[in-house]
Amino acid sequence: MKGSLIIIAFFALGIGVGLLHCVPAGIDISRWSFIALCALIFAVGFSVGNDTQTLRRFKQLDPLLLLLPLMTIVGTLAGTAVISLAMPHRSLTECLAVGSGFAYYSLSSVIITQYNGPELGTVALLANILREVITLLGAPLMVRWFGRLAPISAGGATTMDTTLPIITRCSGQEYVILSLFHGFLVDFSVPFLVSLFCSL
Repeated sequence: MKGSLIIIAFFALGIGVGLLHCVPAGIDISRWSFIALCALIFAVGFSVGNDTQTLRRFKQLDPLLLLLPLMTIVGTLAGTAVISLAMPHRSLTECLAVGSGFAYYSLSSVIITQYNGPELGTVALLANILREVITLLGAPLMVRWFGRLAPISAGGATTMDTTLPIITRCSGQEYVILSLFHGFLVDFSVPFLVSLFCSL
């Protein structure tokens, strides 16, 4: 819980700095964000490489866990279909297009904007950012209430990058390779599923 509060504090600090325009105009924020993300991934890789038991533990995992990406996709789309019943002003396919972003907001919102306009694109952006933030903040509670696979599934396409550090800390290093595998496959599905639902 303490770690989640620290993340919230830094997020709020970032919003404050942005609103106050404290960063000089010449600094490319997206470049520095990418560098920070690379540093986080390096730290995760270092901790995995430093632990000789990680690969051994991964080999002991149930092979059925390799179906986790498929279950994440099916579960997300099923949940989105149920939620669409409470949104009569939006079609099922529009809701499924938003849900199939799987927290990959930068790509899914662009595709949806191209097909359906900026309004639904903005909804997709906010919905998928929210999924990532919920995973970052709620991972410790997810593990406690639903098990170690919960934050991996909740993280969607982000489990190979932004949510990987918190998953490593909460679920354990033995789930790092599964998290990378999950993130890669879910990430790969995003452009195909979003484009499919947008075109229906």
